[in-house]
Amino acid sequence: MDEATLTIRAADPADHDAIDALISPVFAAGETYAVDQSLTGRAAVAYWHSGGRVVFVAEQAGQIVGTYYLRPNGEGRAAHVCNCGYITDPAARGQGIASSMLAHSLDEARLAGYRAMQFNFVIATNTGAIGLWTKWGFETVGRLSGVYDHPTRGMVDALVMLKHL
Repeated sequence: MDEATLTIRAADPADHDAIDALISPVFAAGETYAVDQSLTGRAAVAYWHSGGRVVFVAEQAGQIVGTYYLRPNGEGRAAHVCNCGYITDPAARGQGIASSMLAHSLDEARLAGYRAMQFNFVIATNTGAIGLWTKWGFETVGRLSGVYDHPTRGMVDALVMLKHL
């Protein structure tokens, strides 16, 4: 991927349809996000923006090819830890977009004063994401045995991954 052609920016209301087109199929597949598989349209976009999340989009050649959110993972004395979720357009996978969004989110997290980033529930079958997070210095700090009902693999583990910023 030519990094110069990828722009990552805060999402705006005009991006909602493009965000929905990315996230609804992922939610429906039920393979990587522990959310209601029936979330689509406005409900999916509302979920993606809920809970204090700041939403970003990755844009390439005028097309939204990825999205992520950044949010507090805890409150009070744990408010210095953030959480993110990322989705890349399947047609754009393998082009470094997820890596670019991760780098952007780490920068945004540091700018916002977070001191750690934690992924609470990484489905163990999501080996692409696990490999990327590990490459960027995330450690698996917990394994939740057989807690996710994967649509094709049955009960699988979920990981808790952490990176200090």
